Amino acid sequence: MLDRVSQLPKAAVFAPVDDGSGRVEVVVRRLAEAIALGLIADGDQLPAELELANALKVSTVTLRAALAALRERGLVETRRGRGGGTFVLAPANPSTARLRRRLRELSTSELREIGDYRSAIAGTAARLAALRASADNVARLRQVLGRLDAATSVGDRRRADGRFHIEVAAAAQSVRLTRAEIDIQAEVGELLWLPYGEAVDPREVVRSHTQVIDAIEARDPARARALTEEHLDKGIERLMEFHWRLVASG
Repeated sequence: MLDRVSQLPKAAVFAPVDDGSGRVEVVVRRLAEAIALGLIADGDQLPAELELANALKVSTVTLRAALAALRERGLVETRRGRGGGTFVLAPANPSTARLRRRLRELSTSELREIGDYRSAIAGTAARLAALRASADNVARLRQVLGRLDAATSVGDRRRADGRFHIEVAAAAQSVRLTRAEIDIQAEVGELLWLPYGEAVDPREVVRSHTQVIDAIEARDPARARALTEEHLDKGIERLMEFHWRLVASG
């Protein structure tokens, strides 16, 4: 049953692309996000080209160009012969120096808007999850949280934390919210763990997420939303403080 529940994030990954033109870069971004977040795991085989093109509602020419771009970036490889196909290559841990440069370039207003948007999406997802989540959804959330608790590297923590928020959206039984959460995690998920690696005990994150799961299981939508928004507000505040320190240090 857990396997069936866990398919909603992948359903969001393989849903038709929003851009009606089916541009190559749209498909590349969609699949690269999923790989970076661990929604498609290292070694996973992608669907056959025709099947994947039909799912994304793009031409096979567009899909092949996108897969070629992903191969150039080292995110997939193509194997020939029996048992061949396109397989995922998990990315290495992100460069802290690169992420610091990116954070330094963002303005305070941009960070605040990112925080507002994250809170709106994740808070709504948590509220709806408390109304709609099944026992299997709750079990899935605890399973993902266990991965976060056991993670030993910043990269693994980042992927597990991102997956937790995506699974909350999946527990809300909404492909659109799940897709929105995937986009948010792909945009800023790496940045959010920068200050955590320096100043925040990961166990604090685990405790916060445990409270959210408990509220979802207790069918308490107001508490689930409030806890989620409180957690995200603290995270964006820490990120903004870290941003100011980086700017001040030159």
